[in-house]
Amino acid sequence: MTTSNTDDVDPAVRAELARLRDSIDNIDAAVVHMLAERFKCTQQVGHLKAAHQLPPADPSREAEQITRLRRLAENAKLDPAFAEKLLNFIIAEVIRHHEQIADGTQ
Repeated sequence: MTTSNTDDVDPAVRAELARLRDSIDNIDAAVVHMLAERFKCTQQVGHLKAAHQLPPADPSREAEQITRLRRLAENAKLDPAFAEKLLNFIIAEVIRHHEQIADGTQ
């Protein structure tokens, strides 16, 4: 494993690196908080679905969301394939939660 030694790096470069890393840390925190808020909403959806005997998954809604997210990613200059993988991961977790709610294990 390679370790980085920044002792001999220009102080201005170190300062810029620190500034950028602080921004990344703030963005990561915002992403985590946004995901937590999203899951609060999807938990409510899961309870509503369970109360009305609706299936945990909704393939047509999921397909619409993937199409929408890919378009948003393209507009944001983010790789749409990456965005789709991320959304598929999130959807799988949401469905798992919905199944647990329907089974009464959550």
